[in-house]
Order: sequence, then C-alpha cells, then structure tokens
Amino acid sequence: MYLTKKHLSRRTVLRGMGVTMALPFLEAMAPAGAVFAKTAAGKVRLSAIELVHGSAGATAIGLQKNLWSPAAVGKSFDLAPTSLSSLEPWRDHVTIVSNTDVRNAEAFETPEIGGDHFRSSAVFLTQAHPRQTKGSNVHAGTSLDQFYAQKFGQETAIPSMQLCIEAVDQAGGCSYGYSCVYTDTISWSAPNQPLPMIRDPRFAFDQLFGVGSTPEERRERRREDRSILDSITTAAGRLRNTLGAVDRVRLAAYLDEVREVERRILLVEAQNNTGSERDLPGAPAGVPDSFSEHVKLMFDLQALAFAGDTTRVFSFKLGRDASSRSYPESGTKTAFHPGSHHGEREDRILDFAKINAYHVSMVPYFMEKLRNTPDGESNLLDNTLIIFGSPMGNANVHNHKRCPLFLAGHAGGALKGGLHLKAPDGTPMANVFLTLMHDLGLTEVEKFGDSTGKFDLNSVRETTL
Repeated sequence: MYLTKKHLSRRTVLRGMGVTMALPFLEAMAPAGAVFAKTAAGKVRLSAIELVHGSAGATAIGLQKNLWSPAAVGKSFDLAPTSLSSLEPWRDHVTIVSNTDVRNAEAFETPEIGGDHFRSSAVFLTQAHPRQTKGSNVHAGTSLDQFYAQKFGQETAIPSMQLCIEAVDQAGGCSYGYSCVYTDTISWSAPNQPLPMIRDPRFAFDQLFGVGSTPEERRERRREDRSILDSITTAAGRLRNTLGAVDRVRLAAYLDEVREVERRILLVEAQNNTGSERDLPGAPAGVPDSFSEHVKLMFDLQALAFAGDTTRVFSFKLGRDASSRSYPESGTKTAFHPGSHHGEREDRILDFAKINAYHVSMVPYFMEKLRNTPDGESNLLDNTLIIFGSPMGNANVHNHKRCPLFLAGHAGGALKGGLHLKAPDGTPMANVFLTLMHDLGLTEVEKFGDSTGKFDLNSVRETTL
C-alpha cells in the first residue's frame, strides 16, 4: 500500500499475497480527485455493448409500430411501445439515435453475399469492411474502444478488457468464406489484430482482482475456500484507520461488493461442478447457465473495475451471430437466430421484439450500479459512456439499415441525455461514433469507417462538417 504525505494517490492499491487491488475513489484522494472529476477527456469510462441480429423495429411493421425507436423525436418521446421500455426510469440518462446505417457490413462483392452474420460483428466498433478470408490474413479496422484505450487506457493497470456471453472458441473458418474471428470479437487493436474476449466471469475476476497471483495460488485459494480479500485484510485495516467516516463506509461497501461478486461466482462453480445436467454443456464452470445471471455478473465486474479505475474500457458482446439460444425470461421460447428470421410475419416480428426488449432490460441493472457508485464530485453513470447497438438492421433480410443504437450515461458531461435523435436517411452510424470519439478526447481522428461528418448528439438537428 502506498500513501503520499498529504493525501491518497488515485493509484493507491492494497497488496496481499498474490493480490493487488485498486481502490474506489475516496475523499482522501480529493486533490487528485477534483481534477479527475472535472476532466472528461481521458477519464470517462467506456462500455461498448453489441447486440447481434438487429431489431424487430427495423422491419416495415416494426417501423409502423415503433418496436425499437419511439415515434416522437426530441424530448417528449414515449418508450412504452418500444423494446426500450425498460429504460423509461432512466430516460434522462439515455440518448436514442435511430435511422443510422452500417454500410460496411454489407456485401461488396458477389462472393460476400449471404455472409452478413459472419462479418457483421467485426464491423460494429470498427465501422470497417472486413476482408473475406478463412486464413490468418484477417483485416478489418481499429475499433473505437481500442482507439480510446490506446490513448487513455495506458494509465490504468489493464488498458481494456473484452467480455462476451457465448462461446467464442471456434478456430479457422466459419461460413461464407469468413474466418471465425470476425464473428468472435468486436475489438480490434489494429486492422489485423482482433482481441480475444473473456466468457468466464471467474477468469475476468482473477484478471481484475488477482493481479500478481499465479494460477496455482488462485487454485489453492479456491481449494481452501478463501476469499481473495483474505490476502489484503491487514492492509485494508491499516488503511481504514487513516480514513474519515465517509471514506470508511465507501471502502467497506466496495470490498463488500467484491466479496459478493466472488461469492456468486463460487456458487455458480459449485453448482456446475455437481455433475448435474447443464443447460450449457461444455461451458466453463464459472459460466452461469442463466443468461441474466451471466450478464449481471459481467456488469458487476465492469462497475467494480470502473470504480477502482482498474480499467476504463470494456467491450461486451451479448451474443454470437447465428446463435440459437433461447431466453425463457423474455416471454417467448423462440430461439434467437430463428426468431430473427421471422419471414416478415407480424406475429413473429412481435415475438422477436420480446427478445430485443429482454436484452435491453439488462442495461438498467448496470446503470443503477454505476449511478450508486460515487466518482469524484459525481457518480460513475455521469462519467461513463455506454454504447448499445447492432451492426445489423432487419436480420430477416440481412440488411444493415436503420440499425438499433442508443447511448447511456452522460460521458463526463458530453451527453445531455433525454433525447431521441432521428438521423436523415442514409446517415452512417460511423458519424455518431466519430462524434463520440471527439467527445472522448480523440480529436485527432478525422474520419472513422465510412463517416461523412459529425452528428449533433445534444439537439434534434444533425450537423455535418
């Protein structure tokens, strides 16, 4: 544990045997924290979440019934008919951007026709058209999250982390002549460098909170049923004695949250190691069979990492293209991919909208975690940008028009929230991403993907450069 003479450094950590744990923002860090809280560029946390298979709202019927984006543009929008209805309590923190296209996910040449599911994920955060190859010569673009991590993530222990919910361990070629890597990740540190994604909450937890420990030490700790916090009890006690009342409460709450997430992971592992039949046979022991529990664990890990400034950048892949997973909690038993191919039938489109609504309903859990976590003079939700969207529009015909997209959080003041913005026909989603990059401090990026200009995210009218 390292202390300065006048105040705690923002980089203060608790050290134990094989454990290095960052701390949440404390009042004792105020001299550094005042700057931290007021400086958006380089300090905003970023979580980019991909939804595969587009939305029911991108269909003709979906547009008529406002199944994704609300009818009204501006502030007086009604979310009740939409798949975003669960965001109603959070509307002041949400910016909906509708009617943008992801042209670089389309087929450019005849051999690419039909391969939309196997290239789209590579386009989402890069907005670049992937090279059709089953070999190792893959090529897409540097993704938005990695531009941010490369400039501002170097100050943290982990520049960025990539998470996913479904298996991404397929190697070699997938269908239509595309390498599986295009389907398996949304983060690219360079056009030819896709980044692997973590599915197992246990592995993510150990990466975030077990820095410095060996795999053997981690296994021994689990065999002895010891918490990762047991290693830092003495250091935490010494620190607690130097803190004021508010900071002691804040530190205790943070450590309790870490312990609770660890406990839930242990319960999942214990259940999955009983030998009982699993809904997800072959999944790692740390992966819950329940989609909602899996997603919530991943959101909890992100919130804790943001609180401790262990990393400021996450990408999160909620599903894998062509997945046939079903979501009983959504109100339909229809499998995801078959449900997206609804044949333009109204009853099946409405059924698919239930899946969309279920996926969106996971986000308020994350937003509440962030809002309840102090961060300088504000909270994490005010200092976070959540991007939630898809590179596909109407999956029934594999198009990439009217793609779903909304932003949550205030991004350190860059986003006012409480708006539905409808882009003019033909507007690239890349325009929105270029604007966000500039808002995050990446002003040196002049063009991103097929961007044609910037997009005003705080008023109803679009502006272009």
